[in-house]
Order: sequence, then C-alpha cells, then structure tokens
Amino acid sequence: MIGMDKKRKIESCLAGTVFFIVLILIDQFTKYLAVTFLKDNGPFIIIDGVFQLRYLENRGAAFGMMQGKQYLFVAVAAVIVLLIAYFYQKMPMTKKYIPLRICAVLLCSGAIGNMIDRLKLNYVVDFFYFDLIDFPIFNVADCYVVVACIAFVFLILFYYKEDDDFAWISIN
Repeated sequence: MIGMDKKRKIESCLAGTVFFIVLILIDQFTKYLAVTFLKDNGPFIIIDGVFQLRYLENRGAAFGMMQGKQYLFVAVAAVIVLLIAYFYQKMPMTKKYIPLRICAVLLCSGAIGNMIDRLKLNYVVDFFYFDLIDFPIFNVADCYVVVACIAFVFLILFYYKEDDDFAWISIN
C-alpha cells in the first residue's frame, strides 16, 4: 500500500501534468487560430483604438529583444522548466502550497508553449495587441508567464510570510 504522502504527491504530479498539457494545448490552439485567420490579413479590431488581434512572428524574447537567439531561449526555458519541476515535486503536498503549484504549472506551460514555436517555426506566434497603450504584441503563453510571476510575487509578499514556509527548499 502506498503511503498517504506518496499518494498525495503522485496525485498532485498527475493533476499538475494534466493541467500543464491542457494549458499548452490551449496556447497552441490559439496560435493555430492566429495563423489561420490573422496571418496575411489586417488586424481584427475587437475594441477600436483599444484592443485588436494582430499577427506577428516574434523572433526575439519579451518585447522583441535579442532577435534571432532562438536556441538560447530554448535552452533557458528548458533549464527553468527542469528547475521548476524539481521544486514542484519537493513542495509539501498540503493545501497551503496549491497556489504555488498552480504558479509553477502556469510558468512551465508558458515556457513550453513558446519553446514549441521556437523549435517548430524558429519564431513565436504573437497576436494580442493593446493599441490604446501601444503594448508589445503577445500570446496566451506569455499571459501564463506574466500571471504566474505576478501571483508568485503576491504569494511571497502576503501569503507565505512565515520563516518556515520555504524550509523545504534545498538542493540536497
């Protein structure tokens, strides 16, 4: 019989894996839709002067920085995913750490979603554009990463305030 802690860890890892796969599928499906309906067409206006869908092939990182460094981005994403996976399985399997596990899955899904594009296409498909503030064009995977990072900061500042909340972190 599997111990309760081991069973909880297996269930958490399975749930995280399913969530991870679903998020990647959503990201890839939205990029497929962008290629199918937006590529070689003008922007699709959602709210005039505010928000539109506009196809872009991004060969750089966030905000188009470091153009053409696809393999560097893939390597960095792979290292990040491996580190997050390592810490995910080391996290205590209590309800208190569910938000942190969700952040980990969101971050990994975003990294892998864009990594798939980089490996398959040599660029990332972006399509969300906030015209009102002239914000750089982005995609669903980028949303995952940003939401995860913002949530992580709030969790660290306001939820995991105790000294022992991260005592489980060690490289041993």
